[in-house]
Amino acid sequence: LRDRLDDRMTSAPRWFLALLVVALALPAAAVARTPPATPSPEAIDAAVRATIARYQLPGIAVGVVADGKVVYARGHGETVAGSGQPVTGATLFKIASNSKAMTAAVLARLVQQGKLDWDDPVVKHLPAFAMHDPWVTRNMTVRDLLVHNSGLPEGGGDLMLWPEPNLFTRDDIVRGLRHIPPAYGFRAGYAYDNLLYVVAGQVAAAAGGASYEDLVRRELFAPLGLAGCRVGAFRLADAGSVAQPHARVDGRNMLTRPDADLVPEIASAPAGGIRCTLDEMLAWMRNWLAPDAAQLAWLGPAQRAEMWKARTPMPISALRKRWDDTHYYAYAYGFRVADADGEWTVSHTGTLGGMYSMMLLLPDRRSGFVFMINGEGGNARTVLGEVLLKLFTAPDASLGVNGYADDLARPVAPTAVASTKPALPDIAARVPVTAAQMHGWLGTWRDPWFGEVRICAAGDGVEWRASKSPRMHGRISLLAGRHFLHWDDEAVDEDAWLDFSGSGDARSLRMAKRNPEGDFSSDYEHLAFTRVGGCD
Repeated sequence: LRDRLDDRMTSAPRWFLALLVVALALPAAAVARTPPATPSPEAIDAAVRATIARYQLPGIAVGVVADGKVVYARGHGETVAGSGQPVTGATLFKIASNSKAMTAAVLARLVQQGKLDWDDPVVKHLPAFAMHDPWVTRNMTVRDLLVHNSGLPEGGGDLMLWPEPNLFTRDDIVRGLRHIPPAYGFRAGYAYDNLLYVVAGQVAAAAGGASYEDLVRRELFAPLGLAGCRVGAFRLADAGSVAQPHARVDGRNMLTRPDADLVPEIASAPAGGIRCTLDEMLAWMRNWLAPDAAQLAWLGPAQRAEMWKARTPMPISALRKRWDDTHYYAYAYGFRVADADGEWTVSHTGTLGGMYSMMLLLPDRRSGFVFMINGEGGNARTVLGEVLLKLFTAPDASLGVNGYADDLARPVAPTAVASTKPALPDIAARVPVTAAQMHGWLGTWRDPWFGEVRICAAGDGVEWRASKSPRMHGRISLLAGRHFLHWDDEAVDEDAWLDFSGSGDARSLRMAKRNPEGDFSSDYEHLAFTRVGGCD
């Protein structure tokens, strides 16, 4: 087109040339990009307060960055419902799986320092590491640990991590992985796991010459100024304001699983055990969105790019497609990357026993948001995250808090498969068993990765008790013609079916969640017990 216009301009009148210049300028002005939306503090605050009201949240801390600057940072509610202790920017929250990006960043630092390579075999740093398949063991690399394509079943082995506290060590986890059969081929798909992030933490420790906790403090907290974050053991009294988890019970927020006076070091820290305040999370965000010279020296452009490359494709839900018109969704190193309303997003969420978090970045805008909730906030997180996203990407198209909440609550049209699912039996109908009724199944049972449990007489009933997970104990009953296990401790999320079979030395026990769609970290289906002794 330009060549043709040049030919015509040589003989055209000047007035025609002037008009042509104006005409050529008009389309450029018409397609100029609309300046990015910058949400006002008032709009953000209205969305947060509407979410609190809709879901009756006990407490939440919310921060928003626009073009590299903090435009909103505020705590709402209480650290413990009814305590009068306010949530502030300095309140410590469990960030749960938002810890994964921090673990990945520590590894990126070690790669930058030449202490390991992303393509190193895991066994180079951890000779005791093994997966179920020896070929996979030899070929799994450091990068494979971070992208959920290992072949492990979703949540496989999570019972070695939760409920906390327990007696499983990271070495137990490294040894236990070889006993968990794969659910799909190595690098052939996506299934979320936590254990390999624990392994990644051990790789970092081996390459970095310090414990995972010390590495996080040395390689991440100290250089980025995240002094308020915590990893490892600490005294609750020394931590200042600390949000505690809650559950909704009879329409009220009730404290559940509160911290002990001494918060212990936990094996799951690389997968989901870091705690931070809102102030520190905003500093962490700005390091990614608008890094200064010191932060670029901490982690240079090459490794920052590695962190955000799409690695493993993830399924796109109908909801995400409908709300955000998403076309791609993938896992990177501790982050999820996707398009939303035609814009690039980098994000992650965290869920851990009455604590929910979300961080979402819009790198092209140098903008994003983070929030942390200390109550039952699954739907609240989904709704608030969407409203805050829309304040940036499509404010005029937003349904608002109540609009998205109503859409989320709307029943999904039942499919032919769903309509055939039997109703879950009411646990109130269970009948306790006696030791005489369980005579053939009493004794000590062992699973190769979970260890021993004892199924033995206790009073006038029978108790199931795990040796390495002290909170996992409960009474066995009969329900709907099957052996049923209801846990004594509220920290254990899902009740279980017990299916005994065989005789003599060939007796076996398999387990399953009462609700097949329950929390995948209650991975009873991956256990395979054999009887190894009696109760004495």
